[in-house]
Amino acid sequence: MNASQHLSGTTPVSVPLLDVVGGNAPLRDEILAAIARVVDSGRFLHGPDCRQLEAEVARRCEVPRAVSCASGSDALLLAMMAFGIGPGDEVIVPSFTFFATASCVWRVGAQPVFVDIDPVTFNMDPEQVEASITRATRAIIPVHLFGQCVAMDEINRIAQQHDLYVVEDAAQSIGASYQGRPAGSWGHVGCFSFYPTKNLGGMGDGGMLTTRDEKLANRLALYAAHGMEPRYYHQVVGINSRLDSIQAAVLNVKLQQLDAWNQARARNAARYDELFTAATLDRQLVLPTTTRKQCHVWNQYTIRVPDGQRDALRAYLAKANIGSEIYYPVPLHLQECFEPLGYQVGSLPETERAANEVLSLPIYPELTEAQQAAVVGQIGRYYTKRMRSAA
Repeated sequence: MNASQHLSGTTPVSVPLLDVVGGNAPLRDEILAAIARVVDSGRFLHGPDCRQLEAEVARRCEVPRAVSCASGSDALLLAMMAFGIGPGDEVIVPSFTFFATASCVWRVGAQPVFVDIDPVTFNMDPEQVEASITRATRAIIPVHLFGQCVAMDEINRIAQQHDLYVVEDAAQSIGASYQGRPAGSWGHVGCFSFYPTKNLGGMGDGGMLTTRDEKLANRLALYAAHGMEPRYYHQVVGINSRLDSIQAAVLNVKLQQLDAWNQARARNAARYDELFTAATLDRQLVLPTTTRKQCHVWNQYTIRVPDGQRDALRAYLAKANIGSEIYYPVPLHLQECFEPLGYQVGSLPETERAANEVLSLPIYPELTEAQQAAVVGQIGRYYTKRMRSAA
């Protein structure tokens, strides 16, 4: 079934934005067996499943150490704490990202400095980063948004020139790489999320930090455990951020499928490109792009809908039972909680334009060709009706 068949009005196909249940179903028995082993062991925290997951993530990221924690948000916060970032410091972050990228800076008393994005990749623009550095700048947090890495060679060059920490927000990009080097291996620290909708998702929250520095790894682990080493002796004031063994056991099962899932996402992205182009919808929309430098893992397939049509198209898709989402409708620099920083509408024009145009479509590995054809067909139908009404 192709896009033109859906344009002509064949049987409607429902397409959810996500299918977490469908993704877990083939592994259900294996996951339950892994959970049962943890239950029978009684080792619910810092058990062997956690150590196994840390070792495998470190291997995949080509770094010596990985430190598990309770969430991707905590991973970012722990990095800030371990580097001693606090009041009077500035950290450069994108505004077009999930809230945790900036909230970790705010929570330690430092100031997030928002920079604009490259309109093609949606990632932070290295030129904007360099222009934003002041004497108070301590770190840069590049976000590998939607599964595609930032130009990390440029970010690292800037950081080294100005003696800055680099904390990769790789929450959406496990398995991605840039110039053949994995996400999470470029900065001083890499931060990953195992939220259920991620490419590698658990059955609750979970996170991981990666680093090439053994001493830093130990410091991150210390801050994640109340700053306690040995037991009841506290060297620093840390937080309680532990990945429980049940989550680790689930993730160890699912990690075996990660490469196949990422490849399926890439195939789905390529098929979308083909379908949109065949339907000449690439003239109406801006399709996502990648380069040979990138191994994109497609946590999201995000199109741009110009001419103020995004919200109307999304509403039309919802009526046709086609899932979609806006990541992110309000840039961080315009969020109410960051008003004291003094940003205004127009401060970051590319970020604001993206927030008004982006729409993410279903891209999960289990997505069928018929479902993708339905998505593209309904979008084509929207534009056909729009052109007819304008004529």
